[in-house]
Amino acid sequence: MSDSETVPTAAAEAGPSGPVTGSQRPATGSQGPDTSSQGPGAPAAGATGVGGDAPALPPEALEIAAGYAFTGPALDLGALLWDGACVPDAQIRVPLPMLNRHGLVAGATGTGKTKTLQLIAEQLSAQGVPVFLADVKGDVSGISAPGEPGDKVLERTREVRQEWTPGGCPAEFYALGGLGHGIPVRATVTSFGPVLLSKVLQLNQTQEQSLGLIFHYADQKGLELVDLKDLRAVVAFLTSDEGKQELKGIGGLSTATAGVILRSLTAFEAQGMSPFFGEPEFDTSELPRTAQDGRGVVSVLELPAVQDKPQLFSTFLMWLLADLFHDLPEVGDADKPKLVFFFDEAHLLFNGASKAFLDSITQTVRLIRSKGVGVFFVTQTPKDVPGDVLAQLGNRVQHALRAFTPDDQKALKATVKTFPNSPYDLEEVLTGLGTGEAVITVLSERGAPTPVAATRLRAPESLMGPVAPDALDRAVQGSPLYGRYAEAVDRESAYEKLTAAREARAGQDAPPASKTPAASKTPAASNPSKTSKAPKASKEEASVVEQVVGSGMFKSLARSMGTQIGREITRSLFGTARKRR
Repeated sequence: MSDSETVPTAAAEAGPSGPVTGSQRPATGSQGPDTSSQGPGAPAAGATGVGGDAPALPPEALEIAAGYAFTGPALDLGALLWDGACVPDAQIRVPLPMLNRHGLVAGATGTGKTKTLQLIAEQLSAQGVPVFLADVKGDVSGISAPGEPGDKVLERTREVRQEWTPGGCPAEFYALGGLGHGIPVRATVTSFGPVLLSKVLQLNQTQEQSLGLIFHYADQKGLELVDLKDLRAVVAFLTSDEGKQELKGIGGLSTATAGVILRSLTAFEAQGMSPFFGEPEFDTSELPRTAQDGRGVVSVLELPAVQDKPQLFSTFLMWLLADLFHDLPEVGDADKPKLVFFFDEAHLLFNGASKAFLDSITQTVRLIRSKGVGVFFVTQTPKDVPGDVLAQLGNRVQHALRAFTPDDQKALKATVKTFPNSPYDLEEVLTGLGTGEAVITVLSERGAPTPVAATRLRAPESLMGPVAPDALDRAVQGSPLYGRYAEAVDRESAYEKLTAAREARAGQDAPPASKTPAASKTPAASNPSKTSKAPKASKEEASVVEQVVGSGMFKSLARSMGTQIGREITRSLFGTARKRR
């Protein structure tokens, strides 16, 4: 079904409803229409059939059908298309254990990719597998509500012989920085790390490496980078007269490069990016959860409010994935995935990415499979995904492609080359697929690619469209996670520590007559909203200042912040850091 086709009005209420069972039943429902006389492409008489009253099929089609006859648990995707006819007895499926071998859902705009995600996600939930979805356009929230029958839905279910039972999934809704309808998702700058931050700041490779040195410096000195003003304060210090010596000590970081980073940070904040960074930081262990009835929770990241910031949200998705990789234990080849992560608008992640960034993505995708996480990239053509990443994606659902321009034709030919050999003329098939149809190949239960199958996909059983905004807000505010993340917390971190040290030093350098009254005042006046946090000057603080002046400002400041220095900071493939939980 297309994104604009059969979109019912919003449901009155979001949240779990009855179990989603229809997509888990064997295909024994209502009989499909007689397709033996549909058009000039009907199969030849006398060919062998699949069974029952199915149309007769040639050996090539029988071989395709046999390739999807799995014995273990599997998700039902749809029915085989052969010579323009739908063959409901030949069901196209994907084995549940193979969902952690990653996948690709691709196709031109309006071909039904979103509905395919919804179809797969609701079946995963019914099998007890948690799912993460990025909702860029705001039309996936309907997965929490039962679908509504309509003529087109009923026609599709008859064609593919689907027992369609409306039902929603248990769902949680999130929003980056709390912008939009959802539980706020934030990351600290420290945990986000220099590689991912360089991507959203659009820094070049040299600047990215320099930002890494700044993060390393802050880690070593116990300066916690909670939000953007913390990082800006550290960079501003290193480019100041007071910090020049520290800058030299870092090695390989020029004043000019630090200045570029500082200007990029300032511009980034001016674009309204501050709400995305801070505390409480989102704990990604919230994602792989099941509901009380055993169904997997579908976590939907609502992105319509930030869809004009594609670099930001695509990189934030990668942070979530990197954080999961960091924290989850090894599970090997499990009976079913621990989590399936759908990465929508994947081309935004790879556009303009540095080699280090691409290498990190490739390694994360390669290794996270052993932790039970399946990753599905969603984009328009396979060429949007780098070859080393594409090689890791074992399951493919390719919707229709257009070939209106020379570039389109080139992309079409490149896409065909990524599929195994097939009896289909894939160039013709891919340009002729209708909405809600796709060319599919997956990994079989023994890990081998299945034959390429043109498929008419099933209809999702949840609502194909958004739920009403007030229902969505009620679902968000009724979540037990809402109270944990709703309010931002601004505790003492690098900005406050640097401000206090600077003002304390200014007080020490002042004439003797002004020292006594200055000591009774609260420093950090440049940030009135945090006045209550700034420490008052004292003999202990004066001792710190003496050490600052005598042996380098931050060596002594770091010694005074032993609890922060003592915390364990480890950085993963993307330079992301995690505190011990």
